[in-house]
Amino acid sequence: MKITKYTHACVRLEHEGRVLVIDPGTWSEPSALTGADAVLVTHEHTDHADVLRLLGAGVEVYAPLGAELALPYTAVRVGETFTSAGFRVRAAGGRHAPIYGGRPDCANLGYLVDGTLYHPGDSLHVPAEPVETLLVPLQASWLKTAEVIDFVRAVAPERAFGIHDGQINERGLASVNGWLGQETRHRYRWLAPLENG
Repeated sequence: MKITKYTHACVRLEHEGRVLVIDPGTWSEPSALTGADAVLVTHEHTDHADVLRLLGAGVEVYAPLGAELALPYTAVRVGETFTSAGFRVRAAGGRHAPIYGGRPDCANLGYLVDGTLYHPGDSLHVPAEPVETLLVPLQASWLKTAEVIDFVRAVAPERAFGIHDGQINERGLASVNGWLGQETRHRYRWLAPLENG
């Protein structure tokens, strides 16, 4: 499976001519959706779901049951397994991580794709299954670096790539990447936008 990271939380997966995109938000490059067969949206926030771009792409969209998105989508429940763009997907998690005072409270699903790659969206839910490739959020108003390190250790993937990094400048990114590389003892690597993993 070819993995291409786009700006912030967007990732494009390609295998045998099939294309699945996860979380093409307003900060990601429009080219992420070129030729996409389907899209998985972890939750309704605009940094993960660019509604206008998704409407224009005319691609099948999967999102959590109850997500407030102004576009048609296939509703997915926690624990559900389904096929999207020929990829086997299992939904895990359930809720967005709290930022402050329990807000925002919206549905958030992590997606385990083909039993190997896990995108948690805006949560640190540890899936029950083993994970080969973990997409790990690096920075958010709901997150601190110690939690990121603990998340990678708890999932114990073969490799981890940083995502959710659209608000970090170069100095902050170097610090977070340094901590993850030093403390997780997993093959951690940050992918620049449009770089393949």
